[in-house]
Amino acid sequence: MTKEIIEKCEMAVKEIYNTFDASHDWQHIKRVMENAKKIMQHEKANSFLVELAILLHDVSDPKYRKQGEDLETEIIESLGLSSTEKLEIRSIIGSVSFKGGQGIQAETIEARIVQDADRLDAIGAIGIARTFAFGGAKGRKLYDWQEEPRQNMSEEEYRSKPTSSVTHFYEKLLLLKDRMTTDAGKQIAEERHQFMLSFLEQLQKETDGKA
Repeated sequence: MTKEIIEKCEMAVKEIYNTFDASHDWQHIKRVMENAKKIMQHEKANSFLVELAILLHDVSDPKYRKQGEDLETEIIESLGLSSTEKLEIRSIIGSVSFKGGQGIQAETIEARIVQDADRLDAIGAIGIARTFAFGGAKGRKLYDWQEEPRQNMSEEEYRSKPTSSVTHFYEKLLLLKDRMTTDAGKQIAEERHQFMLSFLEQLQKETDGKA
């Protein structure tokens, strides 16, 4: 039965993600799922809840949600889940978002796995690609070395200012390594973090005319 529910959910969300830009499309969901499976090789968790939460975690993302729309609720209610499962999945999803550094702490192992899996897809080579894909979709500058990265932002402040794509590294991506909560997530994040630092160093050299 759980397999059928996951397949039904997958069919419902795939169409939605295929309308998003490349930073949050269906490929993003598949990568997060693979990250979670790697982490679950080292952690005991309810894989059913993890997989459903991953499939659903961006369908109602504020960046894409239309006014009056609640696709997350619509899909969850269509899956025949128990009340407890619904609550647990919503709780996991609620702890995924960074929200300018003011996100909800992941309390359960399932939430920690999904949070780490999603954050791993925000860093490293794929994180770089996604950052510029989103920035391009929103018409943002590639870089602005004079722009001051913001700290201690509210969620509203984090979402409201269209900063350059490079500034986003300093406001979020470079912070994620130290916010991983699973051992496997921390290990994978280390290499990806170093790759981003190398990329930014090279980018600055090229844009300064020094390379």
